[in-house]
Amino acid sequence: MNLLKKWSKAQVFWPIVIFLLILLVNGIVSGGAFFEMKIVEGHLYGRIIDILRNGSKLMLLATGMTFVLATGGTDISVGSVMAISGAIACSIVANGGNVAVAVLVAILAGVVAGAWNGMLVAKVKIQPIVATMILMVAGRGIAQLITNGKIITINSDSYYFINGGYILGLPFPIFIVAFVVLIAMLFTKKTAFGLFLESTGINPVSSRFAGINVDRIKWLVYTFCGVMAAVAGLIESAGIKGADCNNAGLLIEMDAILAVAIGGTSLNGGRFSIPASLVGALIIQSITTSIYAMGVAPEVTLVVKSLIVVFICLFQSKAFKDMLKRRFLSRKAVSQA
Repeated sequence: MNLLKKWSKAQVFWPIVIFLLILLVNGIVSGGAFFEMKIVEGHLYGRIIDILRNGSKLMLLATGMTFVLATGGTDISVGSVMAISGAIACSIVANGGNVAVAVLVAILAGVVAGAWNGMLVAKVKIQPIVATMILMVAGRGIAQLITNGKIITINSDSYYFINGGYILGLPFPIFIVAFVVLIAMLFTKKTAFGLFLESTGINPVSSRFAGINVDRIKWLVYTFCGVMAAVAGLIESAGIKGADCNNAGLLIEMDAILAVAIGGTSLNGGRFSIPASLVGALIIQSITTSIYAMGVAPEVTLVVKSLIVVFICLFQSKAFKDMLKRRFLSRKAVSQA
């Protein structure tokens, strides 16, 4: 009982409960077919595996977005950075370039894009949503210039492995996410960076007086977010074997922010949890997969996500929670009178 009470206070507890409930509902509706898995040529297949593979892009973005939101900022340019990353990598591979070189250059582009956002926010002091909106708008234009306005298709098994490859029977994107999350967790839990990050989000002015280089922290987290977007762009372009600059990462920035919010990270900055954000990403992906599996119109997904956003905003609103508390206490007092 004490262990359960302790776990219930963890930030990741309720996201996990919601995720398990979604899986349970899917299992009941599908008559258990949702949990069916099979091995074909040594590869594991099933809807759970699909959620993990298809959700890998969102989990990477959520990891980067967690750091950004923890500072009290936001990054709505990640979808455009994905388009740039895919355009660069596919252009290099299509012209006979080495896949490893293509991947490195694409990730470097993510570093540059993230550093640009970080400079505008930390040094120029532009509001995060405005600063990142610049790249959100210009990014797809840059990607179009790279591909000359065309959809580039490639035929490279090595590049396709980024999305469609398997290791130990599991999709390769899962291992990419595991590696990134491991590095991020070690960096935030085993160094002082995690405390600096949280302090910056709670009170940047006091953090600066305490000797924390707030501007450097913000610059680093936006750069990291750009790298995560670039890697996500590689996974997406490898999955479709090409670069579609118009649709790559379209509106996925909203899903990334929503995933982090579902994980309990305050949109005002401060306390954060990478595992909770990952579960939030899986919740969103499971909702999408469920709707498709049930044959419901895809447009319903947007309605569900909108309702979730409203619920989260109300749940995080202190005024709303205080109002509910007052009404509950007043009703309790009337019933006892």
